[in-house]
Amino acid sequence: MRRAVIVDILRTPFGRGREGGALSHMHPVDLYAQVLQTLVARSGIDPALIEDVITGCVIQVGEQSANIGRQAVLAAGLPESVPALTIDRKCGSAQQALDFAAQGVIAGAYDIVIAGGVEMMSRVSAKSNRMGKDNMGPMYHARYPAGMVHQGISAELIAAEWQLGRSEMDAFALRSHNRAEGARDRIARDIMPVGNVDRDEGIRADTSLGKLASLRPAFEDPEMARRFPRIDWSVTAGNSSQVTDGAACALIMEEATAAKLGLSPRAAITGFAVVGDDPVMMLTGPIPATRKLLARTGLSADRIDAFEINEAFASVVLAWQQEIGADPDRVNRYGGAIALGHPVGASGLRLTANLLAALDETGGKYGVQSMCESGGLANATLFERL
Repeated sequence: MRRAVIVDILRTPFGRGREGGALSHMHPVDLYAQVLQTLVARSGIDPALIEDVITGCVIQVGEQSANIGRQAVLAAGLPESVPALTIDRKCGSAQQALDFAAQGVIAGAYDIVIAGGVEMMSRVSAKSNRMGKDNMGPMYHARYPAGMVHQGISAELIAAEWQLGRSEMDAFALRSHNRAEGARDRIARDIMPVGNVDRDEGIRADTSLGKLASLRPAFEDPEMARRFPRIDWSVTAGNSSQVTDGAACALIMEEATAAKLGLSPRAAITGFAVVGDDPVMMLTGPIPATRKLLARTGLSADRIDAFEINEAFASVVLAWQQEIGADPDRVNRYGGAIALGHPVGASGLRLTANLLAALDETGGKYGVQSMCESGGLANATLFERL
């Protein structure tokens, strides 16, 4: 039976996604090309052996348009024979790129493939791909006449549904920053310096519960308050993920191919699940996705040694923990998107890198990652440390 394995994984430092951010001066093609170059170089493989480069990117307009994966392959100096495509599954785009790459290996379509992702949120703004147009259409609106809501409202609805208070969410945010700051050295092997930038810019080592408590609710809105009177307005910039620039990629091979090339894999990718969920609550997808993955693979939550659940908002992870019953010490061991940031097209592979590092440090065998995605979607992926 063919197995897909991760030989190496690499990302840039994550910079704040605004003008003046650590990476904001860079073109997204160049940022992604540099991480591709470094990944291939440190593996020592002949780049002509790469059979595809699958890239996640959400806002595919402007500098990120027209199949940014192909532009980056060529900008990186890889052979013109190396194909590429770019996909969009919102925040789960890079994780979906990894899943498609691994599934292609298992199916026999590839022996060597790269999965990656890039998003420069300082240069290509959210919703710019809509060009001011209705991206849903009359039939969609007929099914959901009340309309969709901002993800921040979805995070508030989750907090209300699972009875998560402001203090609990702020404590989770502080934990994210503290864990990320304490893990800088442990995750350094998977971070490639970009110029003089070698550290994630979003970690706030000096934050405190007092500082977090001083922040005002970010999404309070009179119309939404009338529509959803149960909301307590407790989601703030401090307990939400950060707008971020970054890129990442992973080298994935068929296990026997890696052995033939003398390469030692870090983990096998052994299980997959993707789900659709309520598009108004929107961010609850990791709950059914995790359940589906565990049922499909015959594992229980207590057999998973490390989890990475994307910290789109603190309420998302806390609600997931309540439902799955996972040991909090095994969840986001090195912090998450609240501290590290969330370049939406690339974040999935940051989760993978931290998950593999956690398995390496603890000697654990199984790891699971899951991400909520716009529109009520989620991926879940199972890894087995080798």
